[in-house]
Amino acid sequence: MSELLDPFAPDVVARASGLLGDFNGAGLLAAADVHVARELGLLAGVEEPALLLAVALAVRAPRLGHVFVDLATVSETAAVEDEESAALATLPWPDPAQWIAALESCGALVALGEEEGEEVRPLRLIGSRLYLDRYWREERDVADRLAALWGGGMRSVDSTWLRAALARLFPAAEDELQRCAAACAVLRGLAVVAGGPGTGKTTTVARAAALICELASAEGRPEPLIALCAPTGKAAARLEEAVREEAERLDVAGGVADQLRRLRASTIHRLLGWRPGSHSRFRHDAGNRLPHDVVIVDETSMVSLSLMGRLVEAVRGDARLVLVGDPDQLTAIEAGAVLRDIVGPAGHELRLSRGMRALLERVSGAAALAGAAAPAQTSFGDGIVALRRGHRFGAAIGALADAIRLGDSEAALHAAAAAPDQIAWLPLDVGDPELSATAAETALSPLRDAAVSAGRAMVGAARAGDARGALEALAGFRLLCAHRRGVYGVATWSGQVERWLSEAIDGFAPDGGVYAGRPLLVTENDYELRLYNGDTGVIVSTESGGLGAAFVRDGSLATFAPSRLDSVHTLHAMTIHKSQGSQFDVAAILLPEAGSRILTRELLYTAVTRARRRLLLIGSEETLRAAIERPVARATGLRERLWGA
Repeated sequence: MSELLDPFAPDVVARASGLLGDFNGAGLLAAADVHVARELGLLAGVEEPALLLAVALAVRAPRLGHVFVDLATVSETAAVEDEESAALATLPWPDPAQWIAALESCGALVALGEEEGEEVRPLRLIGSRLYLDRYWREERDVADRLAALWGGGMRSVDSTWLRAALARLFPAAEDELQRCAAACAVLRGLAVVAGGPGTGKTTTVARAAALICELASAEGRPEPLIALCAPTGKAAARLEEAVREEAERLDVAGGVADQLRRLRASTIHRLLGWRPGSHSRFRHDAGNRLPHDVVIVDETSMVSLSLMGRLVEAVRGDARLVLVGDPDQLTAIEAGAVLRDIVGPAGHELRLSRGMRALLERVSGAAALAGAAAPAQTSFGDGIVALRRGHRFGAAIGALADAIRLGDSEAALHAAAAAPDQIAWLPLDVGDPELSATAAETALSPLRDAAVSAGRAMVGAARAGDARGALEALAGFRLLCAHRRGVYGVATWSGQVERWLSEAIDGFAPDGGVYAGRPLLVTENDYELRLYNGDTGVIVSTESGGLGAAFVRDGSLATFAPSRLDSVHTLHAMTIHKSQGSQFDVAAILLPEAGSRILTRELLYTAVTRARRRLLLIGSEETLRAAIERPVARATGLRERLWGA
């Protein structure tokens, strides 16, 4: 059998010669980048090496999350995907001015500027930014459709009614920003509720949905059709559950509460009507719009440019689109940083036009809303509110998260060390070859103690048939890793936790099979069982003397025969990416070495904000500084299109 090759491995085309060969050999270009550039060159009759290099870099960009490649700066900003690859400083980069001029003259491959010509070209050059044409169109269309929703005018709502309704649903004096956010969802075609974990985003949108239902009833209109959705099944299920919980405690008429209870959430793909065999086209699109009056999207930070494009083209022009999420969290794996671009400067402070500020002050009861004026070129921020007051964290964890978000490494290091009752910082690199096994075991004793304490409670409850107790113990502690494999990875540390548990718990000898106390992580959606990628459960003893897989589903316990679960892994540790949207009473974060290419400010912020009560932070000072000082830098133009240059 011939060996299967990784199409993204840099050495697949190591025999390539010339400029493409140099960049492929250095690890900057993968095989797929080179192959696509060559094929497009053949089709267009272009052989100039510098032009083909530009094509390959434009192909590479979306794979790394960028929407375009900036030819003026790429020689200074490009990084290899393989940490062990050679440095890029000696590569023969073309002169940017000559490079751009050559592309401007290459009409067979490149279209110029923002105007759409009669013939489509595979590439689009705007200044020094080189796009694949598909991504230029997606970015332009997303900006145009979002601007159209935002610019559709204010909904006509009686401000006296709205003020009274907001005061009833948000009675606490400190809820003024939540009142503003809910008011924006009622008043505008496009609203964004941003903020970190525990700031009340989901509570706010649930109450905003209640307001919209109440308004329709007060005006004698039919019950509005509301869609709840999220990029993942797990996030959608959490959104649905949160809205139902709010329905039980809201001060609203029974009919409105019933409307909220009946709402069902889905993934964005299922809402749009996913077509088997297609990753980019859906049943609902610009020619067949969604029927919903309101579309609420949770965890929007995880939505890529392409998926946002498919969603906004399917939303009716007279509908409301409410985007919810944390712009400081990890962005989508695919190209774009959509929520961060949409929120823009409003992520730090309100950026309201004078008229919108006056209206929100009137209906929210705020004496004066803090924040800057809207930029001169746009009032796009009129529907965007970033919530900041956290409800879930201890003060020290919140201070650390804020310092990371703001890129203040000194404040972050101080916060990490200042409150040992909330944050236990273990300043070591577990991959350091000079760290002895004995020293590592001693230094990591707080991690071992936390893992064993949670594991002992989980296994004990599972053996006793206490499914809820076992699930609560599982949710009480989680070890988070940046990597899947290697010395810092999930696979290594899952094995280490199992060894600790085997040493500490009588009769605990996992063999990879089904046993009481085995923690489970679902790795693929199962719509029949309503279990989703990222859901967690525990194998527990049942009354019949057998074993069952227990999960929380729709707020209630659900137990399945283990044989019905197709895609589950043992869960003693998980990646930080996988933990997005979840929180744990105690979270332990195992950080990699400072040079890890996936170590970023957003990764660290996401990890830290998974902890509710206590945080174990394992990483050297060098690693913490490197993460905080390395924000994700994605080349996108959406923010400029919405907010201006």
